[in-house]
Amino acid sequence: MADTKKDPTTFNADADHSSQEHDVAVGELEPVRPELAALKDTSSNRLFEAQASLVNHAVQKMGMGRYQWGLFVVAGYGWLCDQLWQTTVSDALPQVGLEFHPQHEAFLSLALITGLVVGAWFWGFGCDLIGRRLAFNTTLFIAGVFGIAAGGANSFVTCASLCACIGFGVGGNLPVDGAIFLELMPPTHQWLLEILSVWWSLGQVIPAVTAWGFIPNFSCASDTPAGQCRKADNMGWRYLMYTMGAFTVVLWIGRFFLFRLRESPKYLIGQGRYVEAVEVLNSIAAYNKTTQPLTVEDLEQVERDFSESHERPPVDRKEAIKRAFTSQLNPSGFQHVRALFATPKLAYSMTLIILIWGMIGLGSPLYSNFLPELLAAKGASTGSTSVAITYRNNLIIIICSIPGTLVGGLLINIKYIGRKGTLGGSLILSAIFLFAFTTARTPAEILAFNCVATFAQYIMWGALYCYTPEVIPSMHRGTGTGIAAAFNRICGLMAPIIATYVGYTSTPVYVSASLYVAAGLLSFLLPFETRGKASI
Repeated sequence: MADTKKDPTTFNADADHSSQEHDVAVGELEPVRPELAALKDTSSNRLFEAQASLVNHAVQKMGMGRYQWGLFVVAGYGWLCDQLWQTTVSDALPQVGLEFHPQHEAFLSLALITGLVVGAWFWGFGCDLIGRRLAFNTTLFIAGVFGIAAGGANSFVTCASLCACIGFGVGGNLPVDGAIFLELMPPTHQWLLEILSVWWSLGQVIPAVTAWGFIPNFSCASDTPAGQCRKADNMGWRYLMYTMGAFTVVLWIGRFFLFRLRESPKYLIGQGRYVEAVEVLNSIAAYNKTTQPLTVEDLEQVERDFSESHERPPVDRKEAIKRAFTSQLNPSGFQHVRALFATPKLAYSMTLIILIWGMIGLGSPLYSNFLPELLAAKGASTGSTSVAITYRNNLIIIICSIPGTLVGGLLINIKYIGRKGTLGGSLILSAIFLFAFTTARTPAEILAFNCVATFAQYIMWGALYCYTPEVIPSMHRGTGTGIAAAFNRICGLMAPIIATYVGYTSTPVYVSASLYVAAGLLSFLLPFETRGKASI
């Protein structure tokens, strides 16, 4: 057990922290990584860690109030839309190919994933430079507008290009929404970041239900000769795009007009904008009908403790952003990237995280993104060729993801299991059921194995999405999570290519399961466990 008198950020994760009035002293919180001494080679890193601990204390004093629960909903919109559009494109893919008859129809998914790669890097890197709010308030609008436009596409190239723009919009949701959610949660409630993945599950359910209603009833038959599938006879996938695009715009309206997002106070103190940081905390406290103890003088006092100069001029927003961009454009810059690999242990940790994200990024779409086609191919061998049955079974499988996310939320807080154990164990369990899926022969077996595999995979997704931002310091959280998410998407780019040249057989499933086993073993080698630790 860490020395709580010396460690300014410890809390007991096994204690009851459900009461909003529970008084947690600064000396009772443990940092997410006691090894953060590895970063203490500069005064600025020591300064930020000390000030971030004060912010953690202030947020903990406020408790889990109305603002945090509201943020749980609107941040969830972003994760919902990230998966919503991947599922939408996957469901629309067969009918888009039937209508336009491209040489490689799977390249529609390739276009979406390309946009996701660019979006994850652009928004993740950008939110560490100019803040979280711009990305948070913009991404869903971009995705919704281009999603509606994709429904009216008159060629495969146009549709693919618009899907790439959709991906650019939603690609920033994982790094940005996870960062701002974690940074405004009381340390005792960080585990809710795992439960936030339930929105990701809903992002599969909603388009699956919609596709089940539209595509079987408003689509060309699967045996329609090439060039004879007319637009008027194949409106199902267009209705799906229109509906999901409009739905995304509605979620953006709820985010932008009905909930006032405050900038992350940790991002603000990292730029020296102490007045704004305290104003944000006071505003949230007022919204929660409580108070918070942190003052500008507290932050300035900490700075004086770490600085030889006792007179530092205040940094306004314009000057802070200019300084951030200057540091990145400097030949010796890219400080947010360099900080993630500042020491051997940090470099080892970040490298493993990126590799795990990459393996999952290739393994997951090999299975899930082409699940309707895999089910159809399996169904063909058993006489179940109905499009409606394929989409019905797909919906049942997707619904199994919701309890998986909730179970993951319980496992990550169990002693001796934690984030690493949950992540590694669920990856290996997912692989076992994917291997079992390839042996299925009857419709009941196919459905059962897919249901349990999806259940296990969503335990994994929740643990992954919780652990990654927790283990990366706030100043570099957007960049680090963005790099991991971008590499995840880059590896995912290979999935449509494999599906195109290998076909919708069991081979991609074997590859997916093998990658999950490898990622699971790497998870047990991660050097930091974040259970019971306050993220800085």
